[in-house]
Amino acid sequence: MTDVTTPGRARGPGLGPWVTAMLHRDPHDSAHPLRADAALAAGAATLGAAIAYADTALRPDTTGWALLTAAALALTARRRHPMTTLAVVVACIVPYQLLDNAHMGPMPLAMTALYTVAVTGTVRRAATVGGCVVGLAITGMSFNGVHHALDVLRTSGWLVAALVFGVALRNSRAYVAEQRAAAARETERQLTEERLRIARDLHDLLAHSITLIGVRTAVAAHVLTTAPERLDRAALAAALDSIADTCREARAELRTTLTVLRADEHGPLPDLTGLPELTRGANAELTMDTDGARVPPAVGAAAYRIVQESLTNAVRHAGPDATARVRVETRGRALTVTVTDDGRGPAAAGSGFGILGMRERARSVGGTLNAGPHPDGGFQVTAHLPLSPPPPDSHLLETTA
Repeated sequence: MTDVTTPGRARGPGLGPWVTAMLHRDPHDSAHPLRADAALAAGAATLGAAIAYADTALRPDTTGWALLTAAALALTARRRHPMTTLAVVVACIVPYQLLDNAHMGPMPLAMTALYTVAVTGTVRRAATVGGCVVGLAITGMSFNGVHHALDVLRTSGWLVAALVFGVALRNSRAYVAEQRAAAARETERQLTEERLRIARDLHDLLAHSITLIGVRTAVAAHVLTTAPERLDRAALAAALDSIADTCREARAELRTTLTVLRADEHGPLPDLTGLPELTRGANAELTMDTDGARVPPAVGAAAYRIVQESLTNAVRHAGPDATARVRVETRGRALTVTVTDDGRGPAAAGSGFGILGMRERARSVGGTLNAGPHPDGGFQVTAHLPLSPPPPDSHLLETTA
């Protein structure tokens, strides 16, 4: 069937979503509460008057109409004072019924007052107040004859229905509010995770580049201070040029990282294909055996950053004569990354943001990471990264290392 719409006119959201939004909205969020209550009171009064007028046998007299009007006016304060409003409505309905007026006339007013008490209070209060009101109505109408009591037993179901509807709507509003709060907490968690991801990316980039700059600057300073009379201008120029090249590379990589952060998953991400060049630049040995397994982009990026940070730590802490070895292999449905060096190792294995960032990177894809001194000397980092998508709960970040 072809959907035909009027050109130039947008289709509205429909009546159903509008009614649902109105029912689930907090009554205190209304922009004009007094106006809304006055309109509801007028509607209930009009319906009650029509019902009462239609009962030709028990059509209200002047006193009856006055009592109905007073009950309707009391509904204008229902949002601010629900219990007081119900008390005034009941005080008007009791003499109205005792004067043997049309018994169903005040039903819309009573239902509105009972609904307000139920939707704004606890279930216990709604049950207590509702039982008292229904009992009072039955008792009051019993003075007019047994048949009237039987009538009110039949029609009191409307009062009970108003109570049940009010309690159900209150529970529904509480559930919707809880879901919105949970969604807000989830949004905050995602923002926090995004901030941590940005911090990890910037740390990985700047720590690696600054470490290289520091090493090369130390080489240049050594050339200047050890033997000034035998200064090798070419070596000094080469050292300074390498520092400038590293600065340019850091600036370019920073620009690329920011582009990736803006583009999210649509931008380029480092993966396992960049490991040979990364390890070659750090004079590390690389062994890679993925056996043709498909590595998800997020897992590849996490593995790349873990290797990069581990090599940065090796250059910083292991010493100039240390050797670093990188092994990447698939074991079952997980990618295992192992980075080992035979140097001195960091002074504190759990200090700083480097190891913490690597652990968070592993957790972000549902994996685990262990870092610490190797039994044979040196330092070792081992990460197990699952190749299948992690369950949703695995993205919850822990705040302790």
